[in-house]
Amino acid sequence: MTELVKNGFIRATCGIARLGVRNHYLLKILTNLARRYLSQRFATTTFFHAAPPPKAMEDKAHLTEALLNVVEKGLTRGLISREYADRFVSVFSGIFTRGHDRRAAFRERHETDPPGFLVLAPTHRCNLRCIGCYAVSSPSENSQLDFDTCSRIVREQRELWGSHFTVITGGEPFIYRDGGKGLIELCAENPTTFFLVYTNGTLIDDEVAGKLAHLGNVTPAISVEGYEKETDARRGKGVHKRILRAMESLRRAHVPFGISVTATSENVNTLLSDEFWDYYLEDQGALYAWMFQYMPIGRAYTLELMLSPEERMDLFHATWKQIREKRRFMADFWNCGTAVGGCISAGGNSGYIYIDWNGVVTPCAFNPYGMDNINEVYASGGDLDTVLFSPYMTGIRAWQHDYVAGDGRPDGTMGNVIACCPYRDHHGMICDLIRRTGARPENEPAAQALADEAYHQGLIAYGEDFGKLSEQTWRDDYLNRHPPATG
Repeated sequence: MTELVKNGFIRATCGIARLGVRNHYLLKILTNLARRYLSQRFATTTFFHAAPPPKAMEDKAHLTEALLNVVEKGLTRGLISREYADRFVSVFSGIFTRGHDRRAAFRERHETDPPGFLVLAPTHRCNLRCIGCYAVSSPSENSQLDFDTCSRIVREQRELWGSHFTVITGGEPFIYRDGGKGLIELCAENPTTFFLVYTNGTLIDDEVAGKLAHLGNVTPAISVEGYEKETDARRGKGVHKRILRAMESLRRAHVPFGISVTATSENVNTLLSDEFWDYYLEDQGALYAWMFQYMPIGRAYTLELMLSPEERMDLFHATWKQIREKRRFMADFWNCGTAVGGCISAGGNSGYIYIDWNGVVTPCAFNPYGMDNINEVYASGGDLDTVLFSPYMTGIRAWQHDYVAGDGRPDGTMGNVIACCPYRDHHGMICDLIRRTGARPENEPAAQALADEAYHQGLIAYGEDFGKLSEQTWRDDYLNRHPPATG
């Protein structure tokens, strides 16, 4: 009976949400109610079962507030069609009725929480050849997963984890085809999963945008490096103009889209300016931004393109200013560590794992080492749960827990989650774990990096420098701002 009441309440709520899509006044009421509900939920937020400092909970609330603002802004400005939004509500109505029970079943099987989402790269091929590409993609690469394997991964993600959010990357996702099927068909065959697609945008035209509008469960995040000069310098002459045409097609079809930005030592000053974000998030109609700080992996990896510790802290403060003051949804796996409890790779803390075009499973796209291949796991009778419990995956999750929560830590005294990246901020630890578990490199550049002693020493020194610099902000702005209660 309780389940019937709960499901009935959720259906009623979704029905009201559909009305809100059509009525801006009701939409305001609904978003305000959502804000109040979420603020109450965040009062009991924990990361790895440890209570974070109050300011970290505020960060989570601000980020969620910004996400609600995306929906409200998209609908009121006509950047999201009512038809798309109605299908979007339908996608998410099933998540709460089915996902909860499946997550509970996972906890019963494994005595831990399942991942919250998954990152899948169906193809290695790309129509561009970008400088420093982490995936080492190019037009000449042909490795890819077969369509049935991709579909099974997404299906098992829902059925085994109760997870209905899949991130698609590559290679270039819109170039993927197998047996006459590609990205559009994958999304169509999984209507209760929502897909975020990282794309260079050059293959999106009016026809593709129209198909995305019809699906209603896909949003593209288009890669830019800055303005035309910076983007073309890394991605190729004329690419920025093609990106703007793609954005125009998406606006005409009322498909919500965002941007994806790689922060490097060469473009960081651009990213620190309000004008840059105004250009894409206001003038071009992008509704959100994902920022990735350059990681020294992949094609021609180099420590020189990384942000310096000082630049990284400047970007940390600038990013949170955009989120808090302008209510813009800007997510950064490093800068937003305070809102999610640090690193969420390897499936830890409701995080994610990464599966590439060869089936190699790694903790994330920027930690190119792993122990399992999904093709081999399926051939031997395993499933998506199997890949979560290799020594390398469980080792990373154990480190995450100890670093963030630690045994015996008082509430509100988490480890410094501004410096949260195992690979870049704690490189000595991750190298030791790779050696102890026998984790294998994903590709040749990862193998070369593993044998590069100067590279390792450089990253270890970088992590020490950034740890000292960020510790001051962590201590002054987070730990000491609201000291934990005693007695």
